[in-house]
Amino acid sequence: MSDYRYPYQDGVFVLNQLVGLEQICQQAGLDDFADGLAEAVLDEAAKLGSEQLAPLNVTGDRLGASIENNNVSETPGFSDAYQQFCDGGWPSLAGNPEFGGQGLPNVLAVAVNEVWQSANLAWALCPLLTQGAIEAIETHGNDQLKKHYLPKLISGEWTGTMNLTEPDAGTDLAALKSKAVPEDDYYRITGQKIFITWGDHQMTDNIVHLVLARLADAPAGVKGISLFVVPKYLLDENGNPTEQRNDAYAVSLEHKLGIHGSPTCVMSFGDNGGAIGYLVGKANQGLACMFTMMNDARQGVGLQGLAISERSYQHAVTYAKERIQGTLRDGSRISIIKHPDVRRMLLQMKSSIQAMRALVYVARAESDYVNNAVDDETKLKHQKRNDLLTPIVKGWVTELAQELTYLAVQIHGGMGFIEETGVAQYYRDARILTIYEGTTGIQALDLIGRKTLVDGGDAVTDLLSEISSDLKEIDHPELQSIVSATQAAVEQASIAKQWVLEVAAKDASAAGSASVSYMMLMGYLCGAWLLTKSAAIAQENLSKEGADSDFLNAKIISARFFTEQMLPRVSSLLVAMQSGGETVMAMSEEQF
Repeated sequence: MSDYRYPYQDGVFVLNQLVGLEQICQQAGLDDFADGLAEAVLDEAAKLGSEQLAPLNVTGDRLGASIENNNVSETPGFSDAYQQFCDGGWPSLAGNPEFGGQGLPNVLAVAVNEVWQSANLAWALCPLLTQGAIEAIETHGNDQLKKHYLPKLISGEWTGTMNLTEPDAGTDLAALKSKAVPEDDYYRITGQKIFITWGDHQMTDNIVHLVLARLADAPAGVKGISLFVVPKYLLDENGNPTEQRNDAYAVSLEHKLGIHGSPTCVMSFGDNGGAIGYLVGKANQGLACMFTMMNDARQGVGLQGLAISERSYQHAVTYAKERIQGTLRDGSRISIIKHPDVRRMLLQMKSSIQAMRALVYVARAESDYVNNAVDDETKLKHQKRNDLLTPIVKGWVTELAQELTYLAVQIHGGMGFIEETGVAQYYRDARILTIYEGTTGIQALDLIGRKTLVDGGDAVTDLLSEISSDLKEIDHPELQSIVSATQAAVEQASIAKQWVLEVAAKDASAAGSASVSYMMLMGYLCGAWLLTKSAAIAQENLSKEGADSDFLNAKIISARFFTEQMLPRVSSLLVAMQSGGETVMAMSEEQF
């Protein structure tokens, strides 16, 4: 079983060379932290990830969480690891200094979070969901909610959850039935929520549930949803948890394909009179608050796709170097990494992971540029780019993660099918990523609808223009083949965008049928764009004194492989889009 290590060189390369961490630090007034910041922080994070979290990954898979008398017990060892996580100040890394955070860039935090997600995906879901709760309360909560809840959430002393869907609702939030009745300065919440990640545990002395519910006089549909803070233990007037348990309990745990170490709870609110909750934002405007949480979580899940792919790649490449199979003409035995097809699979994993990392980090950096913007125009520009990239990060990265974790199993051959090898866990854990926080289809509809049709394609046009501009600035003769291939993909993406504006705008079945192809097309293009930029930077750095030529040449090879082997998918995705929705909708229900 391979040990986990953070891909230090590539992570630092993306942060410093591609994202512009130094510029972000300067804009945020963090000049003193810019020099060597990524290296120092990631080095410490990698120690916790590899030494504490990674060894617990298999333990979580085999033992999982348990429930007794409506109390969930986490996997043995998880609580100690969480305490070390908090003692190191990791939860507060990018938190608002006003509430005890360190105020470091979000893009640095996402690199650190890759460590946790790769080392132990199930465990790392807990702080991931807490971040969503922080975002919602900080953006929409009143001063008292911020004062009482944000310091403890940012420090990691408390954790947070998102309670959105219900048994009869699924992703259709208009069908929510949970109720909220006003009483004094709070509300009584009743209802049941399902699929609640880390809905209960014993690692902290309080859990903050963010719950969607309806007021009695609320309008029908999604316009009648409100958001409430519902703590596990009620607070005193100073914001400290009391011994009074709120009427919010985990009543069962789901038995899942993967992420066994993450308790997925069925939560019941109000079985004994109603859970006490506090309104976040304005009544009947919970949908806006929810999307604050959801968009943060969607980029977080995209990061998970990257992270689990990286972990499975490390497992596969170690096995490929050690597994002896095959004989040369002189009779000597060889490891399977010398076989061309195994190299093809490994290089597909390596290059795709580098493309995924670049996109995830670049997308997250947009939130830093929003926060540091000096004027409204700049802020709007980066917010639109952040919004555009979010469904691509969530949808494309997690879909590609299914393919990459599959390849890791394939490289192991029959041993990959055996649980004791360990690689099967990554395949199982990755499967949920295309489903929770909005399925692939939902991300694709978001991209084709709200992110393309609504603004007439302006955000997509701006992205394509930037990609073309970047490509024109690359004048290295050695890279012209990949530059040309990526530019051809830009032109195909422009055709795809125009098809959306002309056909999908008039035909809902065409939009729905083409949306996933459109999203995947944009993902492969963005991956090629960022890898081509990386190759150009690597080519320039090769001539510098002290350059790591092995690493830089490998970056160039990865970019070349991706544009040769993965980018051609753009062409077929465009053809699939242009076929429209007629055939998709042609069969009657009885014919299926």
